[in-house]
Amino acid sequence: MSASTLGTALVTGASSGIGATYADRLARRGYDLLLVARDASRLNALAAKLSAEQGGKVDVLPADLTRREDVRKVEQRLRDDEAITLLVNNAGIGPKGALLDDDIDYLETMIELNVVAANRLAVAAAQIFAGRGKGAVVNIASVVAFIPERFNGTYSATKAFVLNLTHALHAEAGTRGVKFQAVLPGLTRTEIFERAGRSFDHFPPSMVMDVTDMVDAALAGFDQGELITIPSLPEIADFDAFTAARHGLGPNLSHDRPAPRYGISRA
Repeated sequence: MSASTLGTALVTGASSGIGATYADRLARRGYDLLLVARDASRLNALAAKLSAEQGGKVDVLPADLTRREDVRKVEQRLRDDEAITLLVNNAGIGPKGALLDDDIDYLETMIELNVVAANRLAVAAAQIFAGRGKGAVVNIASVVAFIPERFNGTYSATKAFVLNLTHALHAEAGTRGVKFQAVLPGLTRTEIFERAGRSFDHFPPSMVMDVTDMVDAALAGFDQGELITIPSLPEIADFDAFTAARHGLGPNLSHDRPAPRYGISRA
């Protein structure tokens, strides 16, 4: 069992960037940690650092979440460890370039990590936490979920999946004591671009947020009970209007006849 009254936060993709920053911030808040990533040496170094600085319990679980057997290993830990109260579903990779220029095998690996692994862990956590009547799931998506025309289509589609999944899980398990949040960063200064062979130098500095600022904003949104957090968005009213317009489509999304504009006689 966790020594912390807050329980244990399981953070995927924890060896660097957003995941490592979440680990630091959650340790400061008093969570014990279970850190998941491929690189065992970096995980162990981060665990030792956080344990020394914050004094909490920090465990590591090396796993390559592009491998389904490793995803199931993490899922089993979720199901077996009653101390886990928070999942930060962060592990992911970005594109190498434009969709038509990208390596299709790499794109499938991206789907395995950004969609298949994220889905399995989020749904497993939701099932577990709903059964207990408490717990929280934070899914890291991206603002490109809203602008697929301006970014690699497979990557933006994976993030739209994460966004839609969060909405659906909240609708189903939010009334059963489980808290959900999807975080939609814009450009964030981490290793993800460098790993894909790209650079932030191609973007205006005003578009790139420091990772600590991004995570601090995301946690502020979590504290405020936001289901969807967009750290860069100045006016929440803009997103509320978007949501209202989306919901406004609802009554007309399914009828027994085609819309009149198509000029089709009813069968």
